Amino acid sequence: MQSGVQRIGSLPPDETEDAYGGRLRAELRALWTNVIARRAPGILPLLSGESAELPQDGDVTACLQALNIWFQLLKIIDENVATRARRMVETGDGPAAVKGSFARVLAQGPQMAPETFWRNVQGLCVGPTLTAHPTEAKRVTVLEIHRRIYRALVTLETDRWTPRERADLFADLEAEIDLLWLTGELRRQRPTPLDEIEWGLQFFRDSLFDAAPNVMRRFRQAAAQDHGADPADRPVPLLRFHSWIGGDRDGNPHVTTETTRTALDRGRAAALDRCRQGLELAARQLSISSAIAHLPDQALGLLQAVIDAAPPPEGQQHRNPGELFRQAISAIARRIEATASGSGPAYAHLRDYIAELRRVETALELIEAGQLAERLVRPLRWQAEIFGFRTVTLDVRQNSSVTTRALAALWGEGAPDYGTPEWSARLRAEIVQDRLPNPRRETLPAETVELLDLLELMRVTRFGADPLAIGPFILSMTRSCDDLLGVFLLARYAGFGPERLDLRVVPLFETIGDLRAAPAILDDLLRVPLARRSLETEDRRIEIMLGYSDSNKDGGFLCASRELEKAQRSIARVLAGHGLMPVFFHGRGGSVSRGQAPTERAIAAQPAGTVNGRLRTTEQGEVVSSKYANRGTAQYELELLASSVMAQSLASAVEPVRPEFNDTLEALSDLSCTAYRGLLHRPGFIDYFNQSSPVEELAMLKMGSRPARRFGAQSLDDLRAIPWVFAWSQNRHLISGWYGFGSAIATFRRFHRAEGDKLLLRMVRESRVFRLIVDETEKSLFHADMAVAAKYRALVAEDAVGEDIFGRIRQEYDDSRAAVTFLNGGTEIGARFPNMSARFGRVRADLDRVHDLQVALLRKNRDQTGPGLPVALMQTMNCISAALGWTG
Repeated sequence: MQSGVQRIGSLPPDETEDAYGGRLRAELRALWTNVIARRAPGILPLLSGESAELPQDGDVTACLQALNIWFQLLKIIDENVATRARRMVETGDGPAAVKGSFARVLAQGPQMAPETFWRNVQGLCVGPTLTAHPTEAKRVTVLEIHRRIYRALVTLETDRWTPRERADLFADLEAEIDLLWLTGELRRQRPTPLDEIEWGLQFFRDSLFDAAPNVMRRFRQAAAQDHGADPADRPVPLLRFHSWIGGDRDGNPHVTTETTRTALDRGRAAALDRCRQGLELAARQLSISSAIAHLPDQALGLLQAVIDAAPPPEGQQHRNPGELFRQAISAIARRIEATASGSGPAYAHLRDYIAELRRVETALELIEAGQLAERLVRPLRWQAEIFGFRTVTLDVRQNSSVTTRALAALWGEGAPDYGTPEWSARLRAEIVQDRLPNPRRETLPAETVELLDLLELMRVTRFGADPLAIGPFILSMTRSCDDLLGVFLLARYAGFGPERLDLRVVPLFETIGDLRAAPAILDDLLRVPLARRSLETEDRRIEIMLGYSDSNKDGGFLCASRELEKAQRSIARVLAGHGLMPVFFHGRGGSVSRGQAPTERAIAAQPAGTVNGRLRTTEQGEVVSSKYANRGTAQYELELLASSVMAQSLASAVEPVRPEFNDTLEALSDLSCTAYRGLLHRPGFIDYFNQSSPVEELAMLKMGSRPARRFGAQSLDDLRAIPWVFAWSQNRHLISGWYGFGSAIATFRRFHRAEGDKLLLRMVRESRVFRLIVDETEKSLFHADMAVAAKYRALVAEDAVGEDIFGRIRQEYDDSRAAVTFLNGGTEIGARFPNMSARFGRVRADLDRVHDLQVALLRKNRDQTGPGLPVALMQTMNCISAALGWTG
């Protein structure tokens, strides 16, 4: 082992973030090199740069495997460095100095009376939503090894280890890297939906069950510091996790009603198991003797009520005599056990469990043991309030084409055509009938029976011990009010009542056309009494989901950003006319092309009046592991999300409406969309896309259970947005993150001249949404590389097509870089984001060589006949994704 390795973690506590990270990278590079020297010594010259040649034959897979491991180690190091840096800031300057903390938001926010503050935050709730989109290339086994490496780095930050202990820790680290080599990062079989369910639950077991209550504690501490404790001790929801894993069947035939039932069962089992673990720990520690601590009558009554609700276990009636707190917690644990097994004194409803925990808390406070309540019982209650008996609220998603077919099948022969006045009339007539005929399921298509079974499962779950176990029915590709009413009518056929359906139907507006139609669709929907009664909640909020992926694929990044902003404003106005408020669910992905942006800036750029304390957002694929694999990072990411929503909701200064800004954004959006769609409709574009990228090969990469295309078609329209973005990132064109921006800015400047330039520069300074668009466009341009892209262009069979399409892309790339440089006052692309630039600089040279290998392997694979995809080609996809930090 190299001597330098022993310096990991033994750094001065005031060492800078850059110095600490640099040393850490050097030390792990040494461990990584030790493993490669042992496992594949022949590739060391290739990895060190001593050889400029590409690896040949057997060395290809070894070289790619080594690089992929190194790229992943760099990400783990970055996570550790960032977490350590935040801790050092807090240690030196306090919580308010940490970016994204509750303490910082409250210190910088508007001053208000305590009662006003606590009233305003009562509705505060953010909903991270885990999805199983096929963007996570890493296996669960590999993720677990990564987590152990991260925890080892955290352990090494302290100075308490002896040289012998430190050497053992380094040996463990090297063994984990060796295990990564021996395990391999590629899946040999495509994961099933059940595999994905367990993948999602693992993040809760590893980090989120612990991180979420800590976020609650930080919120309460920061709020009490600035505004005093909540005088009414009202619960603040703050966090509520959702998941699509096992509920999202849009384009995925492998997700069935049984899959959804299994997801509900597994989530319930995980939550109850965590309740049981926490209660067992609390029971062991709450050894309060009534012979020493005097219990007032009120405390005795509270504890006895809890004990009496659960009969004592057989033969243990007198266990822990005189220790009523321990007896009470043990009684709660027995009821949780009965709830899990379905027999005995089970909890009929989640609120009963929470109420009993509150009784124990109150009893502790009555004997002046509030610290014990805070440390041992309150976290259990917070866990119950956040995770319930469910772990996550499982959303259901289906495509409107499926629900339309199901309704037509139920109506049978003579059914009117969809989209006709006759269809609408029959829909509205049946939906209000007191009784509907029972469907003869044996005569219906399997697809329709499956959908009715699903809706019935949703109805039954809503009346279980935890009604929040099942979430809304999200309707993809919502095109009309009839699409939404169709779901309500299908629910009626599945057994829902005629007055008010206990079913939330959430429209998902995805394409540019759907976003523009959304306000009118919602207005029509809310004029249908049954829909209005079913959708309206006590707080008069209605959830609407916005799709970033398909709108971007449809109109380009700039146009999609503008249309999403407009849609939110218009929807909020329409709902206000009905006395309602929106809760927007943002379908963001892991790349700029799919809506990814810095959390606090993305939320701050939302239109005024569209957040109001509530926000949901998807966490997809590799984003889940990058945010939630480790407790420290998970805690920070959750606090950042919640504090950003709180800051936007409490903000007293609203960005003024400037008509000239809106008009300019509208003009830029139209110009950008014209340029973008002009490229997509060029002759030969689809051939260029298929041949210059590994999009077809992607379908063979076993990353997720969902097919790459929605229904097996071969058109561009039917290609899912994820492989669309994946392909453009693999070949480093990245057009989905910038194409059209340069043309729009250049055309605007040409027509408006000096006055237009002044207006654009004002917008960069004063418009948060435009500044965000410019910044995210710059990041995409920074990662795009036309020299690398040209190598993929050479894969296009017809040279004239390749030259035409790539020539347009290269020209637009140059124009877009010029536009961003102008708007940034001449600053070089990427210079405004030094951390991003530094991270990418550390992988750029290796990444270029991986691209060369991928191009060579694509050419070779396409020239040969027969099925299959070489392992090396799949490895290049993993390597490029790991180096860039995203897949789709």
